[in-house]
Amino acid sequence: MLVHALRKTMGPNLRRTVTDDKIERLVKVFKQLRLQKREMSAQELATLFYIGSRHDCHKTALEQDLNFTTASSSRNTDKLSKYHRLSHIAGLDLIVKEVEEVSPHRQRLRLTKKGEDLMTQIKEILYGP
Repeated sequence: MLVHALRKTMGPNLRRTVTDDKIERLVKVFKQLRLQKREMSAQELATLFYIGSRHDCHKTALEQDLNFTTASSSRNTDKLSKYHRLSHIAGLDLIVKEVEEVSPHRQRLRLTKKGEDLMTQIKEILYGP
């Protein structure tokens, strides 16, 4: 309500003409991401985009390629999974973490259907249908 009242008092002559369509597409991507979670950290975004671009990757590869600690990658993948590391908090359900049968110390990461749909929406915003 306060935002609406402020918009009325600022007047109709606010400068908001788009001068760079490519950057505007990124603004739209961030708006789409904020529908998932209002505040998403840069590490969470990097983790999501890494998994989105390397479907069915190893968590260790993510750590090495993004220069994340094991704790940091665990924290970020937990937030993106169905269940947050604090079990009473729901995660975003955008990725799945699976323990590898052959090497139980390794985890594989992939997008959920919800995560795949989000990546499709992002690609459509950036590159068209």
